[in-house]
Amino acid sequence: MSSIRLRLIVILLATTGAVWCCAVFWTYLSTQHQVERVLDARLTEAARMVSSLITDHHIDVAAAVEAATVGDVPPEFTVAEGDYNRQLSCQIWSLQGQLVSRSASAPATSLADHDKGFRETTIKGERWRVYAVINPTLGVRVLVGDSLEMRDRLVGDVVKGQLVPALAILPVLAALLWLSVDRGLAPLNRIASALSGRSADELHPVGEAGAPREIRPLLRSLNSLFGRVTQARERERTFIAYAAHELKTPLAGLKTQAQVALRSDDAAVRETALGHISTSVDRTGRLVRQLIDMAAVDSAEADRAREAIDVAAAMREVSADLENLGIARNVSVDIHAGVTVGRASLNRMLLHLAVRNILENAIQHAPAGSHVDLIVERDGTKLRIEVVDQGAGMTPAQSRHLVGRFNRGSRGGEGTGLGLSIVEMAIQKLGGELAFDQRANGFAVRVSVPAGWLAEQAR
Repeated sequence: MSSIRLRLIVILLATTGAVWCCAVFWTYLSTQHQVERVLDARLTEAARMVSSLITDHHIDVAAAVEAATVGDVPPEFTVAEGDYNRQLSCQIWSLQGQLVSRSASAPATSLADHDKGFRETTIKGERWRVYAVINPTLGVRVLVGDSLEMRDRLVGDVVKGQLVPALAILPVLAALLWLSVDRGLAPLNRIASALSGRSADELHPVGEAGAPREIRPLLRSLNSLFGRVTQARERERTFIAYAAHELKTPLAGLKTQAQVALRSDDAAVRETALGHISTSVDRTGRLVRQLIDMAAVDSAEADRAREAIDVAAAMREVSADLENLGIARNVSVDIHAGVTVGRASLNRMLLHLAVRNILENAIQHAPAGSHVDLIVERDGTKLRIEVVDQGAGMTPAQSRHLVGRFNRGSRGGEGTGLGLSIVEMAIQKLGGELAFDQRANGFAVRVSVPAGWLAEQAR
């Protein structure tokens, strides 16, 4: 059932019907109880009234008994009739067991054989409720009873009198529920109409003023989604603008060097131009890679991509990726992993990109023939990684400047200005900290990130 309106209508009709059925059942039981009390009271009153009447009129009980003995039919009498004809039946019996008189609706056999009070009996398959009273003055027993079937029919008629109007009202109730639900869903329809009329560029928040309380969480979720989409589109525009700006210069340089190589007859000039082309291609390739890395870091969600990683092994993978650069620069990388470093739950991609760019910068700025130290330690609940090179380093002001996108230092013209920016973004996504430290024997870049350390598996 995909329609909220239909679901609400069915739920409301079902609950209303359940309550209505319970009310009918309760009415039936209550009516049955009350009717039994009233009819029992009437039986009692009728029996006492008959006993009083025969006493006041001095009925000759002996003559009636004698007539019954010789085979005469006992005299009949009638009692008041209501809407239900012949509801009450009355018999007068002598204490010796002879029928003195009976009403027209009463059977010829005795309604009951008890002396006083109520009793239920069955005569020829018909159930009776009988009240008995003794008249000691005349020496007779008065029995007044009514058919239980007649009582059940009376209760059924009362319940039917309530059921018929209720059943007739059900279609009206369903129509009113439909209109009420439709009116209650009107705010959702208005929001849907407002959203359907928007263009793809209209990502401003939906106003919550005047919205029902139940719809506000939906509006807040929509507005949050609009905000994330806006940020994603802004990142996309920024990426395209940066890429276009940064690729324009190296591509122009490539074209110029290619034209020089084509037009020159001098082998040395052509060789120099081709060397510039090779260097420019390498730099452009690095720029493209770092632009892609920046986009990946910008859109990554650290908590949703956690995995168990061997930290020391991950650092060796980063070093292996930069092995060719180290050989070209004549710089070696020494990895120092503490004995306590094991497996941790982290976002592998963010950690890899952060350390790779730090280590790549260190190799780029380290003197030829030197080495770079990659130190990995476990610091309580955090993972601390430090990259130390023997280069000239930079001041705190320069560090803050170079963290910005496409900001290059005064030295190292081969850089793209994206390395430290990628590092800072990745470390922020990991919830860690980035720090720089100028030392006497070199320059250190240190990162510290929270890590979910995992217990070592049994070997």
